[in-house]
Amino acid sequence: MKILVANVNTTQTMTDSIAAQARAVAAPDTEIVGITPRFGADSCEGNFESYLAAIAVMDSVVNYDGEFDAVVQAGYGEHGREGLQELLDVPVVDITEAAASTAMYLGHKYSVVTTLDRAVPLIEDRLKLAGLDDRCASVRASGMAVLELEEHPERAVEAIVRQAELAVTEDKAEVIVLGCGGMANLDEQIRERCGVPVVDGVAAAVLVAESLVRLGLSTSKVRTYAAPRPKTVIGWPITQGPVR
Repeated sequence: MKILVANVNTTQTMTDSIAAQARAVAAPDTEIVGITPRFGADSCEGNFESYLAAIAVMDSVVNYDGEFDAVVQAGYGEHGREGLQELLDVPVVDITEAAASTAMYLGHKYSVVTTLDRAVPLIEDRLKLAGLDDRCASVRASGMAVLELEEHPERAVEAIVRQAELAVTEDKAEVIVLGCGGMANLDEQIRERCGVPVVDGVAAAVLVAESLVRLGLSTSKVRTYAAPRPKTVIGWPITQGPVR
């Protein structure tokens, strides 16, 4: 089985970190391929960057040279999953939904701890759209920018732990979800400090994707995610590659 794990930003070191976390949980017979968009922002922290990333990820996946069995979109609260589902016949799993749905198995309410406060409304909207907001106690911002997660990992852990503890004590959350692909591999440290289950979206999404492939299941194509109708598209990057 081969799973493409698509970073939503253009920072290669973050792609490498996300792919490493994916490999750490994947089955021995699963090949993880991290892909980085060829255009876009070096981090996604707002609507402009998120919509740009949606196009960039579709471009990078459709133009991938080779076969694959599933795609993980590794951007928390980002746009684009629906477009990939229209374009592909293989399962597409977004880390936002995979993490939140996994958390719901573990406790009555979960809280998301993300990066900057400006990302909070995007995450709230994506959870609501996915029907996962009823059991979300809160979405809290750590105050750390995406790229700072790599530059200052110790500071990042402290900032995330502080908000996670407040989510548990003040918001009554029973599970913490890490709300950024760049937080991959921080889950164990935060779990030890907070004493509650901590869900990393990359790990959760990889295991969901593996399960769907092994069950022989993929996106329904009868209505919402049917393949795009043939159109003349001008200047769209993904026209450079075939639609799978």
